[in-house]
Amino acid sequence: MSLSPAELERAKRFLDLAARVAWRAGGHTEPNPLVGCVIAKGDTVLGIGHHKQFGNLHAEREALANAKQQGNDVAGATAYVTLEPCCHHGKQPPCTEALIEAGITRVVFARHDPAEESSGGCAILNRAGIETIHCDASETAVHLSDPFFKRIRTGMPWVIAKWAQTVDGRVATRTGQSQWISSDRSRRRVHRLRERMDAIITGLGTASYDNPMLTARVGRKPRREPRRVVIDTDLDLPSDSKLALTAREVPVTACCANELKSGEFLRPRREALEAMGVEIMGVRSDSRRLDLDVMLQQLVTEYDVTNALIECGPGLLGSFFEHDLVDEAVVYIAPLLLGDEMAKAAASGRTVPTLSGGRNFKLMHVKRVGDDIELIYRRPVEHAPVVADKNVSDKPE
Repeated sequence: MSLSPAELERAKRFLDLAARVAWRAGGHTEPNPLVGCVIAKGDTVLGIGHHKQFGNLHAEREALANAKQQGNDVAGATAYVTLEPCCHHGKQPPCTEALIEAGITRVVFARHDPAEESSGGCAILNRAGIETIHCDASETAVHLSDPFFKRIRTGMPWVIAKWAQTVDGRVATRTGQSQWISSDRSRRRVHRLRERMDAIITGLGTASYDNPMLTARVGRKPRREPRRVVIDTDLDLPSDSKLALTAREVPVTACCANELKSGEFLRPRREALEAMGVEIMGVRSDSRRLDLDVMLQQLVTEYDVTNALIECGPGLLGSFFEHDLVDEAVVYIAPLLLGDEMAKAAASGRTVPTLSGGRNFKLMHVKRVGDDIELIYRRPVEHAPVVADKNVSDKPE
C-alpha cells in the first residue's frame, strides 16, 4: 500500500513542519540527532514537538504532551516524524511505547534510524498493529539528520566550510586583508552558525595572522561555545594569540604531529601552551602534513564532535576539499569586486586542468542578507525516488 497523492502532499507538509521545528534545537541535542514530530488527524494538527535538549524528552513524547496540554485526543491519529521512532531505553524510555499507549494508528517517518541500539522501532509498532510508512517526500526532513547519519556510519563529523568572498570570488587581497568582506548582518549569521557547532577548525596561519577569537558572539549567552581547533603541525601557535589567551575560558585544541605530543622535541613549547590551558592532540602525519581524516575521527572519539565548522585560509581549505572531507559549504558573496588576479581565492593547492576534475556541490539554499547573498551547498548524495512504502521497517536504508 502506498500513500495517495493527497496523503503524500500532506505527509510532505507535516514532515517539513516537523523538520523546521526540530531545527531550532541545533547545538542542544548533539550527539543525539535533531528530530521533530507532528501529530495530526487529516489536515488538523493536534500536537507538535521536537527533541529540545540532550537527555530530555524525545520529539514524539513532546508532541504527545503538547496535544494533551491542548486537550486534543490523539487516538487514531497519525504521527509524522523526521526519524524512525526509537525502541530502546536510554536517557529516555522508548518512543514506541508512548505512541502505542497513546493510540496512534499510523506513523510516517522520513528516515530509518541508523543506530544499532535504537533502530527497529517500526517493527515493534507493526507488531502492535500500527501502520508505518517510510516517506522521503520532504527533502528538509531527510537532510535534517545528515550529521547524525554520517557520524554513525563513518565515525566522522559533519564538516561545514564557511567563507566570505567578493563578486569575483576572492576572499582576501593579495596582501591577505579580508576584514571585512561581508556585512555586519552576514557576520551575525555566522556567529549563530558557530553556536550550533561542536568544533571550529582553523589553521595556524589564520590563528596567527588574523588572530581570531572564533567564539559565538550572539548578543546573549550562546547555547554552546564550540571547541576551537588549530591545525598546528609543529606547535607554533603564538602564546599571545587570542586563542591561547582565552583557552581556559573556551576550550582550544592544538593538533600537532604525533611525535610532538609526548616526545622531548619542542617540549618547552608544548608545556608552555598546556600551561595556558591549550590541549594538545597528536595526529598521524606524513611529510609534515597532518592526516586530516584521522584528525576528524579523533575529534569524534576524543571530544564527541558531531558538527565541525572550518574557518581557515585557502591552503588548508584546499586540503580539506582535496581529501573530499567537506560535506557542506556556507558562502557569503559581498557586493565588492577586486579584479586582482593575485588576490586570494577560497581554496588553493590543487592543479585542475579540466572542469571534470572539480568538486561538484548541490545548491540547497539562497538567501539575501542585506546586500550580501548567502549560499549553502552540499555534496550531492543520491537518494531513491520519493517513496511511501508501507511497513518497510525492519532494515536500515
